[in-house]
Amino acid sequence: MKVVTFGEVMLRLATPGFERFGQSNMLQATFGGGEANVAVSLANYGVDVAFVSRLPQNDIAEACINELRGLGVDTSQILHDGDRMGIYFLEAGAVSRASKVIYDRSHSAVSEIRPGMIDWEKVFSGAGWFHWTGITPAISQGAADTVKEAIEAANRLGITVSTDLNYRKNLWKYGKTAREVMPGLVKGCDIILGNEEDAAMALDIHPDGVDVTRGEVTADAYLSVSKKIMELAPRCKKVITTLRGSVSASHNSWSGVLYDGKKLYSAPTYEITHIVDRVGGGDSFMGGLIYGLLTYPEDDQRALNFAVAASCLKHTIVGDYNRVTVQEVEKLMGGDASGRVSR
Repeated sequence: MKVVTFGEVMLRLATPGFERFGQSNMLQATFGGGEANVAVSLANYGVDVAFVSRLPQNDIAEACINELRGLGVDTSQILHDGDRMGIYFLEAGAVSRASKVIYDRSHSAVSEIRPGMIDWEKVFSGAGWFHWTGITPAISQGAADTVKEAIEAANRLGITVSTDLNYRKNLWKYGKTAREVMPGLVKGCDIILGNEEDAAMALDIHPDGVDVTRGEVTADAYLSVSKKIMELAPRCKKVITTLRGSVSASHNSWSGVLYDGKKLYSAPTYEITHIVDRVGGGDSFMGGLIYGLLTYPEDDQRALNFAVAASCLKHTIVGDYNRVTVQEVEKLMGGDASGRVSR
């Protein structure tokens, strides 16, 4: 099945190692963005996937497109228009110091997109799955309206629609709040992913008895949240919650739960004690989840376990993209977390 993702891909400028912004005299340039990260994961797993966006015609944007194409992502539906590419700056945290992100994406090509610019009938030709995230409608009214346009087209065509709620407080600045925009969009979704903050800030839905700052997360606490999300979005078939316990910036517990309307599935919990790069962790979960649901359509437990294992591995990889294979994920799923050299 062909998967289509839509959103903004950015130039990522990160301080090397764990240096601070005011300390480093260089920045390492890569690319990344929620929906592009999901596309790369799926391409790594052998899935036919296309990424749709709007990028200016310049050498930086071309380098980004070439990289995505080289990683197996279909970029033929990207619009070549607009004045600039969005940028984000990253300072990686460690131990008790949190990571920092600074956005520079005002007036980016995607932020100035409008309904009618993308021929969704053409984009969705041969596709069976469409994925978007809460990051895109946070950028601008035009981006939010375009997401709505895409969802409505996918619904008409009978295409499965998935979303990662992905609440970003620093992005909602154009006069609308997430709670004003997101509920209407998720009503068109079949698969909904989020975490405790996403559900609270985007949908005004709250878990009970959870304090993630203590590094302890109880999966059962999310059953009521999942039910409320399904009440809000009646066409939703599965609600998935990532469970991150933040012991420190370097040490997280990581798991997830999936609710199918009848049963709550819980994945194993991984202790990630030496995080290399957690940016893109949720995207790698979503990529693994889509692959799992497509590959094991009758086994939600295995699909969930694949997503958690895949995203656990992402925390060991620098950059936004989860550069792992199906075999590596399945090896971890099988209990081999030794990290021994493969010869």
